[in-house]
Amino acid sequence: MPTAVSPDMEAPDARVGDFLDDKLQSLADLETLDSLLSNVQNQHELLRRQLQDAEKDFHESNLAAEHHRASIRPKAAAFQREQDDIDRRLRIITGSDVSDDAVRRFERSMNKLHRLDVANGYVELLKEVDALRNQSISQLKVSDEAALGPLRQLQTLNAHLVPLQTTAEGAAPHLLDHVTCTTKALRNHIRDAFAARFEDLLKKIYWPRADVALPTPALQQEWVDCISRLLDLQKPELQVHEETLATDPSTKEPIILLPIEVLVHPLELRFRYHFGGDRPTNRIDKPEYFLSHVTDLLNMYNDFFIDNVQPILLDHFRGTDLAMNPAYIDVTSALTTSLLPMLRNKIIPTLPQVASQPQLLSHWMHEIMGFDTTIRDDWGYDGGYSVQGWKGLAWEVLVKEDWFGRWLQVERDCKYSVVMQEVLHADLIRCLRSPDLIHHRGDTRALEHELDADVTSTHAVALSRYEAIIDTPDSGLLDYDSVEPNVTKPTAAAIRVNDLLETITDRYRPLSSFQQKLRFLIDIQINIFDRFHARLNDGLEAYLTLTTTVGRSVSGISREDQDGLKGVKGLDRLCRVYGSADYLERAMRDWSDDIFFLELWDELQDRARGRTNKTIAVDMTIEDVAQRTSSAVGKDEDTGGLFDETANAYRRLRVRTEGIIIEALTRSVREALRPYGRINPWSTLSLPSTAPMSPSSPSSDSYITTSEIEPTISVLNTQLSFLARTLGLTPLRRIVRQACAVAQSYLWDYVVMCHTFSAAGAEQLRIDIRALVAAINRRTGLGQGEASLKKIIEGIVMLGLPIKRRSKRAKAGETSDVEDGDDAWENTEVPEDGNGEQQIEGSGAMGLWEAERRLFADDESAREVLEELGLEILSEAEARSILKRRIELSS
Repeated sequence: MPTAVSPDMEAPDARVGDFLDDKLQSLADLETLDSLLSNVQNQHELLRRQLQDAEKDFHESNLAAEHHRASIRPKAAAFQREQDDIDRRLRIITGSDVSDDAVRRFERSMNKLHRLDVANGYVELLKEVDALRNQSISQLKVSDEAALGPLRQLQTLNAHLVPLQTTAEGAAPHLLDHVTCTTKALRNHIRDAFAARFEDLLKKIYWPRADVALPTPALQQEWVDCISRLLDLQKPELQVHEETLATDPSTKEPIILLPIEVLVHPLELRFRYHFGGDRPTNRIDKPEYFLSHVTDLLNMYNDFFIDNVQPILLDHFRGTDLAMNPAYIDVTSALTTSLLPMLRNKIIPTLPQVASQPQLLSHWMHEIMGFDTTIRDDWGYDGGYSVQGWKGLAWEVLVKEDWFGRWLQVERDCKYSVVMQEVLHADLIRCLRSPDLIHHRGDTRALEHELDADVTSTHAVALSRYEAIIDTPDSGLLDYDSVEPNVTKPTAAAIRVNDLLETITDRYRPLSSFQQKLRFLIDIQINIFDRFHARLNDGLEAYLTLTTTVGRSVSGISREDQDGLKGVKGLDRLCRVYGSADYLERAMRDWSDDIFFLELWDELQDRARGRTNKTIAVDMTIEDVAQRTSSAVGKDEDTGGLFDETANAYRRLRVRTEGIIIEALTRSVREALRPYGRINPWSTLSLPSTAPMSPSSPSSDSYITTSEIEPTISVLNTQLSFLARTLGLTPLRRIVRQACAVAQSYLWDYVVMCHTFSAAGAEQLRIDIRALVAAINRRTGLGQGEASLKKIIEGIVMLGLPIKRRSKRAKAGETSDVEDGDDAWENTEVPEDGNGEQQIEGSGAMGLWEAERRLFADDESAREVLEELGLEILSEAEARSILKRRIELSS
C-alpha cells in the first residue's frame, strides 16, 4: 500500500517538477546540468546566510527592548513618588483632603498675588510718568534742552506701551490712555511755551509785513534758536511718521512743521478775515479769489522763507531719513503744506451749498484743478510722495469727500459759459483768436468776458452741451474756413463737437484718479462721439431711403424734394456725412497719440493685464471697457488705443459714405451719357469742308464736340467742381477714378462696341473723349483724366488708325504717306498739346491695313503691334474687336 503524501510535500515537489521541465526541455539541455546545479547551490547558500542575519537581528532587538523596560520601571516609580509628595504638600497648604480642591485654592491665591503685582507696576509707572512730567515743566523755566529730555522719555515709553497693549489684547486701556494724554499735554505745553517765545520775536520784526527782515545779529540768533527748539520738539514725531509711511505710503499726509505753523498762523487769520465772513471778497461764485490769494502768499513770502528758514532745515534734517522727504527738507514745500489746511477748511464745508448749483460746482472744480496744476507744476509740490506725486485738492474733494458722481453728472448734462462760448459762438471766438487780431488782445478778453456773462444768463441746466451744438442752425453746413483748402471739409457741428470734447479733456486732464478719468472718457467723450455717429448714420440712412423707389413711394416725397437729392444738392448731403466722419476719425487718431491718452491707455493696459477678476472700475468690467474703447484691452499686444472702436466706427461710416458718393456721381454721369449712347453718326460722318484733301489724316481743328456729350461735360464740371472744393485731393481722385471706370465701361459697351466708325467718326469720338478728359483734369489735376479713361483712350487710338501709314521726317511738320508694307515705316511718339497733355490720337506710325494684317496674324504679332502703338491696357482680343468696328474693315 503506498505511503500517503502530505499536502505540504506536494507543493514543493510540484514546483521542483515545473522547474526541471522548464530547464530541461531537450537532450541538449542535459549538458547544462552542472551549471544549473551550481546556481541552485549558490542560491541556497545565499538564503541560508540571510536567514542567519535575520535571526541575529531579532535576538538583538529582544535584548534592547528588555533593557529599555528595565530602565523605565525605576523612572516611573520615582515619578509616582514625587506626585504623591506634591499632593500631600498641597493638602497640607490648603487644608483640604482632596487634591483637586487644593489646586483650585492655590490658583486663586496666585491670581491675587499677580493682580497685586500688576497694580503695583501700574502705580510705579504712573509715579514715573508724573515725575517725568513735573521734571520737564520745572526744567522748562531753566533750560529748554533739559525740558525736552523728560518729554522724550515719555514719548519713548508711550511708543513702547502701544505694541505691548496690542499683545496683551487691550488689558490696560486706561493706563495707556493716561500715559498718552499726559505725553500729549506735556508736548503741547512745551510747544505753547516755545511758540510764545517765537511769536514774541515775530512781533519784534513786524511779521507778516511784506518787507519783513532780521536786521541785527541778535535777532538772527534768536530766530535760529526759536526755530531750532520747535524742530527739536517735533523731530521724534516726524521720524515716527516717516516710519509709518515706509510701510504704508498712503496712510497720512505730511506733518506741518511747527515753526512754519507759527509763521503761517497770522496768514491764516488774514485768510479767515477775507474769506470766512461777510466781506466782499468772500463770494461763493468766485473761488478763484481765495485760491489765487494762497498763490499770492507763496509768491510774497517764499523768498523770505528760503533765505531765513531753509538753512535751518538743512542743518537739522541733513543726514537723517527726513532729508529724503521734500515736505520737510524743502522750505517751499513745507510752506505749501502749511497753507493747504486753510483751503480744505474753506472748500469742504462750502461744497454742499455749491453742489446745488451745477454751473457753480463745475466752476469750482475747474478752478480747484487749475490751482492743483499750478501748485504741482509751478511750485514743484509733491506732497511728500516723491513717486506717486501729490494728488491734489481736487482728488480730495472728488474721492475722499465723494463728490465725483455729482460732478460727473454736471459735466455730462450741464452747459456753462466757457463751453457754450466755444459751441454757440464758435465763429466769433475763432475770429477773436485770429493772428491778425493779437494786438487787440485786451479788447478780445473784455468781449469774451461779456460773452461769458451773456451765455451764463441765457443758457442754464435744461439743455446738454451736445444738443446745443446740434440745435444750432448752421450746425449741418459745411465749414470751408476752419480747415486747410486741400483737405476734406467737415460740418460746423463736427468742428464744434471736437472743440467741445477737447474742452472736456482739458477739464479732467488734471485728475489724478484713473477711475475718474476713465469714467469721463467713456461716459462723456465716447458717449458724445457715439451719439454724433448715430446722427450721421441716421442722416445717411434717410438719404438712402429717399433715393430708392420704395422709399419715395412710402414717404410721399415731392418732385421738388427729389430734385434736392440729385446733383450737387445730393452730393452736399453726402459730403456733410463724409466730411464729419473723416474729420472726427482723424481727430481721434491724433488724440490716441496725445501723451495724456497714451498714459491713460498704458495704465488701463497694466490694470487689465494684472487683474485676476474682471472688474476694472467701480461698475465696469474689462469687457465693458474693451467694448467702448479697444478690443486690445487686456491683451499682450502693444497696438491699440482708447478710441479704436469709435474711430473704426467712423471709418466704416466714411467708407460707406464714399461708396454712396461714387454711386451718386456714377448715376449722374451714366444718365448724362445715355443720349450720347443712342446716337449713331459714327459711320456716316464726313470730313469737314476745310479738311485736308487726304482722308487718311483728318484735322481735329475743324471738329467740335457733339451736342449729346455736352450734358456729360456739364455734369462733370458742376459736380466735380463741388467735390474738388469739398473733398481732399486724395479722396477726390479716388472717387473720380471709380466713377470714370463706370463711364468708361458705358462708353465701351454702348458706343465703341455697338457702332461702326469711319475715320471721321473715330476722330469725332476722340474729340468728345478729350473734352471729358479736360473736364476731369481741371478739377483733379494734370493726367488724372487720362489715367481714369486709359482703356477708352487706347481704344480710340486703335480705332483711329489712318488708312495709310504716316511718318515724321527730320524736318518739323513734314509728313509723307507710305504704302503698307514699305520698309521706310518708323514709329513716333504720341504728340502733346500746348498744356503738356498727351493728345488722344493715333500715333501715326502704322496704317490701318498693316495693323489689320499683323493684328490678326497671331498673338505674338498682335502683341508687337500693341507695343509699337504704346497701348498697355488693351488685350489682343479687345484690339481685334475694336479694329473690326472700322467701317473699312467691317465692309
